[in-house]
Amino acid sequence: MPKLQNKIAVITGSDSGMGQAMAEEFAREGAHVAVTFHTDEEGAQETRRRVEAAGRRALVLQVDVRDETSVAALFEAVERELGTPDILVNNAGMGSDGSPVSDTKTEEFDKVIKTDLYGPFFCCREFIRRRKAAGPGGKIVNITSVHDTIPSPMNAAYGAAKGGLLTFTRSLALELAPERINVNAIAPGLIRTPMTIQRTDDPDKRREEMPNIPWSRPGEPWEIAKLALYLVSEDADYVTGQSFTIDGGLEMNWGQGA
Repeated sequence: MPKLQNKIAVITGSDSGMGQAMAEEFAREGAHVAVTFHTDEEGAQETRRRVEAAGRRALVLQVDVRDETSVAALFEAVERELGTPDILVNNAGMGSDGSPVSDTKTEEFDKVIKTDLYGPFFCCREFIRRRKAAGPGGKIVNITSVHDTIPSPMNAAYGAAKGGLLTFTRSLALELAPERINVNAIAPGLIRTPMTIQRTDDPDKRREEMPNIPWSRPGEPWEIAKLALYLVSEDADYVTGQSFTIDGGLEMNWGQGA
């Protein structure tokens, strides 16, 4: 029996990278998937094709996770077209612009916080309301980053958002335990996605960055998808409030040579 037979999953930012890989993996295990995108509709349609190739239903929706009205409309559409969602993966996100704090514009800081922290909050709130109405049970996975713990100069907004999301995940796990809704986080390191391709596929950048990663390579989206599959399946019913780092050993290597 597939692990997610007839489950309904909402995966934000599933038009490419880790989100697309998770949508495909979940579909292979029996889930119907709500595919969301912000600007890349072509990528979202490719994700739909992969979900449908696995024999599952897919719903493609444009959403701005920074806008609570847009998020509410997303969940209304999912409930109407697919049914009450069982799984939420908060994957949509963005990085900082690489400015020092002294040069960071308020609008830039606000945009990162709204996308990477408010977005998951808005999505969790809508998901929880619907799960409570439907009965106990449900799975939430928040995609954070190794930078929820490891400081990253010139990326303070991103670190603040991801660190906040980690604590939000843990608080929510305690709050939702009586509802039997599991809440966990995945903290990726350097993963080959459209957002990181200039670092992962540029030979000079690879020579500069790979020595920091004991595994000597970037991660692949499918590796995140396999971990996410475990966390949203019944196999992980007793797992909640946890953060799972998947980074090829990068976090363990931090501070070596001190």
